[in-house]
Amino acid sequence: MSVPQNHCTLLGRHALRADGRDGMRHILIIGIGAGNPEHITVQAINALNRADVLFIPTKGAKKTELAEVRRDICARYVSRDDSRTVEFAVPVRRTEERSYVQSVDDWHASIAATYEALLSDELAEGQTGAFLVWGDPMLYDSTIRIVERVRARGSVAVDFEVIPGITSLQALCASHRIPLNLVGKPVEITTGRRLAETFPHRSETAVVMLDGEQAFQKIDDPEAEIFWGAYLGTPDEIAISGRLADVKEDILRARAAARERMGWIMDIYLLRKGADFDE
Repeated sequence: MSVPQNHCTLLGRHALRADGRDGMRHILIIGIGAGNPEHITVQAINALNRADVLFIPTKGAKKTELAEVRRDICARYVSRDDSRTVEFAVPVRRTEERSYVQSVDDWHASIAATYEALLSDELAEGQTGAFLVWGDPMLYDSTIRIVERVRARGSVAVDFEVIPGITSLQALCASHRIPLNLVGKPVEITTGRRLAETFPHRSETAVVMLDGEQAFQKIDDPEAEIFWGAYLGTPDEIAISGRLADVKEDILRARAAARERMGWIMDIYLLRKGADFDE
């Protein structure tokens, strides 16, 4: 039986990883779920136990819970006794006198420099390091992009794999016991900044992430429903749903109180108009 060439390449790359003779540092970008340590998959557990070094980001005193969940996951699921954890501070994004895109680009460059130093100083050639990523690395997370920047800079030779995880979107739908889509209808995933372009005129269902302005307040449609959640999967989870006009103030109050209490907020919501089998 012939094997496709790209599969041969993949097998060869993994063969080199097994004996550590390729001179590369190997990175596992592991999705760890939305906050519940039980969200983690068997594949992710196996990946954690392949890592020689587990990198844990810290984001200041107000977000210690995020690092604590990662520590808890390592304590629960890492069974090898020769691995170690390395904590590092994530650079702060600067927004003054910059466009949004430029500020994010500059921020990613700073994080890439941090990663490069970490990999050079903490991970030997042939070793494997792991970055534990909230949710799934493909959805509104930039770890993949940043590792690609490190590769492009060329100072540290790295390759990487991505291990999928349960997203906050999945956790939101599970918490509210709803399907993501209406039958035969599209779903659009967007940010608060772009919501006005999407809902309700372009998509009957819109999922909104990274909304610091609570853009749902500006939706004036009596038929719109909202399914909102914060700190999904954690003991602090909050979930509110209903007709948008009826519950938007409840969400605003709950969100403000939670942010005051916790010092940070991580939320997501789904807006919907219409029903299954509507034409």
